[in-house]
Amino acid sequence: MTASPQAQIGRGRRLLPLLGPAFVASIAYVDPGNFATNTAAGARYGDTLIWVVVGANLMAMLVQWLAARLGVVTGKGLSELCREQYSQRTTVALWIQAEVVAMATDLAEIVGSAIALDMLFGIPPLPAGLIAAATATGLLELERRGHRRFEVVIVGMLSIILAGFLYSAFRAGGDIGAALNGFVPHMAGQGSVVLAVGILGATVMPHVIYLHSALAARRSKLEGRDGIAKLLKATKTDIFVALGVAGVVNLAMLWVAASLLHGLPAGTADTLPEAQKAYASVAGQGTAIAFALALLVSGFASSSVGTFSGQVVMEGFTHWRIPVLTRRLVTLAPAIAVLAIGFDPTATLVLSQVVLSFGIPFALVPLVRFTSDRDLMGEFTVQPRTKAAAVLVAMAIIALNAFLLIHLVIG
Repeated sequence: MTASPQAQIGRGRRLLPLLGPAFVASIAYVDPGNFATNTAAGARYGDTLIWVVVGANLMAMLVQWLAARLGVVTGKGLSELCREQYSQRTTVALWIQAEVVAMATDLAEIVGSAIALDMLFGIPPLPAGLIAAATATGLLELERRGHRRFEVVIVGMLSIILAGFLYSAFRAGGDIGAALNGFVPHMAGQGSVVLAVGILGATVMPHVIYLHSALAARRSKLEGRDGIAKLLKATKTDIFVALGVAGVVNLAMLWVAASLLHGLPAGTADTLPEAQKAYASVAGQGTAIAFALALLVSGFASSSVGTFSGQVVMEGFTHWRIPVLTRRLVTLAPAIAVLAIGFDPTATLVLSQVVLSFGIPFALVPLVRFTSDRDLMGEFTVQPRTKAAAVLVAMAIIALNAFLLIHLVIG
């Protein structure tokens, strides 16, 4: 029996306050690292790596569902549970690698924002990086004034990024047949494998595994089986919608680059500034501005989320809490150094995503273990098939990372 429109509206109103954490997490899935890897993938290999983007997004949905489920059921974040369940030595090792991941995250987001500010306003890299850092820190102040304000602003910024790429995708056109072929798993040499690992690192983000579990734990105020079941149902909807939007953005990024940049002379679109100039040349200034504006908004939003994640990680692993500004200065140092020295920003972005990919197993393995632990999860322990899927995801990520390491060592 179908519910009446009034009942559906009432259900929607009750559901709405429970949504939001997945949208905060989803910003990490459309950060400047995604711009670099997806644009490079489309420009160099056309639609070849579409299947990687789709697969990575499906992996992200599974991983974020496990993270949120853990937080809802236990009332604790992943980093806090690691501290409780593992030895002090293991906990310290996990915390240190998580901090390295946080720095790689901030590197991608600040460098990406600086590139966008240069594209739009001609601001030199170092001042642009400082402007980006200040703006992201200001956004983070919203969270201290109430998590709902922060979530609403993040949803708005995600909408701007989506609108920019939908506009560009509409202008780009493209070969539908080639795009459909891109859904069939295949590679185009070792260079495509490196980019595939970068796409994976840019999509399945280790720092938001910790963050999402902690945000879900904050919402875990409902007592009893029915309350937890209700919140889990709302959480599943939150993840499906938020990560679905992020997946569409990532596909649009690669689609636009494949449609407009693939086949151009070598070196025409190897960096994000070159790609923006190429977009202006082949599709008009509107597409170029939309690309740069989406990159700028992405950098601001994802940098604030990244710093927030770092704070959550530190509190969970160590029970230390330091001022946001102090933490910002520490994680900002590598990004400012890169901008000051003058390293290639786009190459730095891609490399940061590879570093992030290496950090995924250190968050994913404990996550799978804890969500499969009946002593922790009780009747909400994940089903065997879900556990099997999560184990396969972890094994695939570890195998890709091993391949990349061998490739980097022996060439």
